[in-house]
Amino acid sequence: MKVIELHSGPKMEFFGVDTSTAMPLPYFAGGVSAGFPSPADDFLEDNLDFNKQFIKNPSSTFYVRVKGNSMIDAGISDKDILVVDRSLDPKTGDIAVCFLDGEFTVKHILIEKEIVWLVPKNDEFEPIKVTAENELTIWGVVINVIKSFR
Repeated sequence: MKVIELHSGPKMEFFGVDTSTAMPLPYFAGGVSAGFPSPADDFLEDNLDFNKQFIKNPSSTFYVRVKGNSMIDAGISDKDILVVDRSLDPKTGDIAVCFLDGEFTVKHILIEKEIVWLVPKNDEFEPIKVTAENELTIWGVVINVIKSFR
């Protein structure tokens, strides 16, 4: 799959999505035990195509690589890749890629009456209260996280 870099900054790298290709990978639908080992079937049951699995709205979806750990308690770590859909309307409880006062950030959205909060999920960071003096654009809602363990 071809990935095109769209923007890179100190906090995030944005990538376009190319869904014109298919890359089915072997997929064991029976799963794998995270507890005690279980007998495994001797064959693969299906194929999994990441384009079909993660991309529901290709024209409005992009990837972004996370830089930093302000969302670590939400399961989003440094170097993870977020799958973001711009066609979804952001609501309270969503995690979104936001453009606040000229900088990108990923935060949990909390809307209280007429106040919007951008809430990190790491106690080392303070919530951000968005006021009339701020310029906020929500670029999209995070729909999946691709973990990076190295």
